[in-house]
Amino acid sequence: MRNNKTSFPDQAALPPKVWELQADICQTLANPKRLQILHLLKEGERSVGDMVQALGVAKANLSQHLSLMRQKGILATRRQGTTIFYRIAAPAIIAACETMRQVLWEALQERGHRYADFPLRPGGQNAEASER
Repeated sequence: MRNNKTSFPDQAALPPKVWELQADICQTLANPKRLQILHLLKEGERSVGDMVQALGVAKANLSQHLSLMRQKGILATRRQGTTIFYRIAAPAIIAACETMRQVLWEALQERGHRYADFPLRPGGQNAEASER
């Protein structure tokens, strides 16, 4: 038995609205930049300026993504003076994203792909080299 704060009801008994809300969260996460934001924030909270630099995106574009993710309850914020820090509101979302990457990886392997088949990451390393 899990030792979670929340016990989940039988999925067959869930009202349709719950499935709609889940689909809404999934749709919000169906964006590569938002997935990168989550990956960046899995190590801990970061300021908007730090994320702009780390992700190489315009502040206005990043702010749109962050705002949407905050509205959906995926991210939470903390203000310190004029600086806003973002963090993941529900850490379980990281496990969900990692599970989906595992599903993707298994599907790619099934089709004969390897990490080396993918473009290099910044710094000249492919994913396989950086996993070592």
